[in-house]
Amino acid sequence: MLRPALLLIALLLPGLLSAATPEVLVEERARELWGPQLPEGANVRVRLSDRSLPEAVMLSAFWMDRDTGRFLANAVTDDGRTTRIEGLALATLDVPVPARRLMPGEIIGESDLQTVELPVRRVGSYTLTAPEDLIGMEVRRMLAQGHQVMAQSVISPLVIDRGEKVTIQYDDGRLVLNAPGRAMNDAHEGQEITVVNLVSNKTLRAVARGAGLVEVIR
Repeated sequence: MLRPALLLIALLLPGLLSAATPEVLVEERARELWGPQLPEGANVRVRLSDRSLPEAVMLSAFWMDRDTGRFLANAVTDDGRTTRIEGLALATLDVPVPARRLMPGEIIGESDLQTVELPVRRVGSYTLTAPEDLIGMEVRRMLAQGHQVMAQSVISPLVIDRGEKVTIQYDDGRLVLNAPGRAMNDAHEGQEITVVNLVSNKTLRAVARGAGLVEVIR
């Protein structure tokens, strides 16, 4: 893509445009070309086949294969000279992975994670890419050290154990009623649970809202 106005400035008024490394200029154009395809927080690593050009003021033309990141460009220096450059632009993402093997039932802590930089094309659609999505979660399936963690491999930890005494809450938006109860099964936060009202001795379906608290399903 040519930028005639900028090219004319570079040719007629050398030194007016700020110089930058070719890697910086290529990264800027690669991000523009990838656009929404590039995940939030992604890095762009640029490798040049020839690093003999230290600085340029602009790219007068830029071609890139979106899938492979292979690029070809014309770099313009501050004295108006044009040099052909080529190389690879690699989109990467910092991904949290287990620092050790984690077994089902373990609660993931901050020290259980480390960060690795992976090419975006290798990051799965269901991969959890933020540490806060993992810390405090319970492992459902064994997590291998250094491997990506899929969303279905973790779950919110149990907030209610079977046989535990709970508070049964009923909220119709105008009136909130509480009653003592007992859980008939384990439950994670947001999961349905069967409870017995210890006052009426009736069995109810509810939703676990937190430690020792359930809300009657209306």
